[in-house]
Amino acid sequence: MALFGGVVRAVIFDCDGVLVESESITNRLLRDDLATRGLDLPLSEVMSIAWGGTMEGVAAEATRRGADLPPDWVDLFYVKMFAALDAEVEAIPGVADLLDGLHRAGIACAVGSNGPLAKMDITLRRTGLWNWLAPHVYSARELANPKPAPDIYIHAADRLDVSPDHCVVVEDSASGARAAKAAGMRCIGFAAAGQDDVLAPHCDALAWDMAAVGRLLGV
Repeated sequence: MALFGGVVRAVIFDCDGVLVESESITNRLLRDDLATRGLDLPLSEVMSIAWGGTMEGVAAEATRRGADLPPDWVDLFYVKMFAALDAEVEAIPGVADLLDGLHRAGIACAVGSNGPLAKMDITLRRTGLWNWLAPHVYSARELANPKPAPDIYIHAADRLDVSPDHCVVVEDSASGARAAKAAGMRCIGFAAAGQDDVLAPHCDALAWDMAAVGRLLGV
């Protein structure tokens, strides 16, 4: 299938904010947790710190800004986050239909996230997306470098046995889009949260809902 003048054999999705609506849950928890540790920030600023990064990166930046975090803060926060996600997380509207269309078109699918596999196990199973995507669910935490390094997308393409130039990535963060381009892949920026200006410099096209992603992919 052709997209942007090339053949598409695989689509690799970021997870949070692309497949599952987890960002609002996580950012709310993060804002409240940091406020109890001496760093009271507006939600928009918390989002800017967390978007597309890792919790270790969030911890480092929060500490730099004056938060008093214990050495095991990342592990403690993951426990709180996992419980909330297991109770609340929902799929991005339209994503199941898109995955069904890609499956029927014979296009392979995978997930490449900076988040841990344990988190994706919760979010993708609760939303019913796991069976569409397993076993090709990959975490950059299992590799040397997180996004914006290209490692996770190169790894996913290798496991799918598809060359990078035949892969398209769907991303909602600039760091993830940069990772896709560094991997030699085309990238659709999923801008449902209004991050058009952030994504546009790094993406081949933007989409604001899953129906638009499907149109770009021809399914």
